[in-house]
Amino acid sequence: MDDREKHGIRLNKYISEAGVCSRREADCLILEGKITVDGAIGIQGQKILEHQEVFLEGKKIIMEEEGIILACNKPAGIVCTTATEENGKKVANIIDLIQYPKRVYPVGRLDKDSQGLILLTNQGELMERILRSRYDHEKEYFVEVNKKITNVFTEGMRSGVPILNTMTKPCMIKKVDDYHFRIILTQGLNRQIRRMCEYFNYKVRYLRRDRIMNICLDGLKEGMYRKLTAEEVKELKKQAHWE
Repeated sequence: MDDREKHGIRLNKYISEAGVCSRREADCLILEGKITVDGAIGIQGQKILEHQEVFLEGKKIIMEEEGIILACNKPAGIVCTTATEENGKKVANIIDLIQYPKRVYPVGRLDKDSQGLILLTNQGELMERILRSRYDHEKEYFVEVNKKITNVFTEGMRSGVPILNTMTKPCMIKKVDDYHFRIILTQGLNRQIRRMCEYFNYKVRYLRRDRIMNICLDGLKEGMYRKLTAEEVKELKKQAHWE
């Protein structure tokens, strides 16, 4: 008899572990009355037992036994959401792109104009831990800008830049040539690299994410995905403090 059968698990954790969203987002769904348990509106903090059924806006939430973690090379023009529309306009999303046979969700975002590595999973708890900024998880990017890179630019980027009413964390940056650099961030502010460059009057022409923590793009073709290896999953969970 597992822990859920004996004692139940909290509703937000059930939703998260089913791969629907993070616990925080699950709390919002519960507060909005979008979650029902055995036909009744769900309540924050309630425990879900083995025999109970949970629905999101009439659609049953099923906890998959198989833990799925995928790496995908997202092309530019694809949005990292499950939405099919934004501001009334149709958009191409990452889920429709990969057409995976089981339900998975993107871990965080990679903006529409950028390309490169994005992880997808059905494990909400892992997703939440990867996204927690306090763990300083590294993400590495390759960037092309519109004018020659100077020492003032690299030192300023490295030291921290005031954007979005905050100061970016110090980061690692390495000039590749006059117009290209590599940068490693440990936070994920909205369009962070583009905003950092704009602060110094640079514009990003090309942006590709090559690494998230221990997972690398490693020649994965644009628009394609792969399952992580057992070794990659083990190290990813270790770095995410989820073992």
